[in-house]
Amino acid sequence: MRACACIIALLIFPTHQLFAAEPVDTAQTIIQNQIEAFLNDDAETAYSFASPQIKGKFPDKSIFFDMVKRSYTPVYRPGNFAFGRSKVDGGTVVQEVLISGPDGKDWTALYFLVKQPDGSYKINGVQMLQQAPGPEI
Repeated sequence: MRACACIIALLIFPTHQLFAAEPVDTAQTIIQNQIEAFLNDDAETAYSFASPQIKGKFPDKSIFFDMVKRSYTPVYRPGNFAFGRSKVDGGTVVQEVLISGPDGKDWTALYFLVKQPDGSYKINGVQMLQQAPGPEI
């Protein structure tokens, strides 16, 4: 019975559609978890989502956390946030996050996540735009 359901699912949904959202879902989970870590002042967890390139620029979780507090306040303390558009290009996911900052201003954060050799994704940068939604991605 279970095998029959799987075959029917494969006939109804081509396999490329079944797996197409996976990197986007993964990216959104990572972003959600990092924002929650910021809200909980959990520098270690927030830092764990950073790519090796980011960790090279900010070799200590405290330095990284301070940089986020100073330069990415809407991400560090969002009022509300929602996921917008996304784009997958090879091993990179660009995810738009619409954020209401602590000052009430609307922002678009473009997250860039890169696939690592072990298959995981890490955040490799965030571009802040004081508009929502942002430009075409």
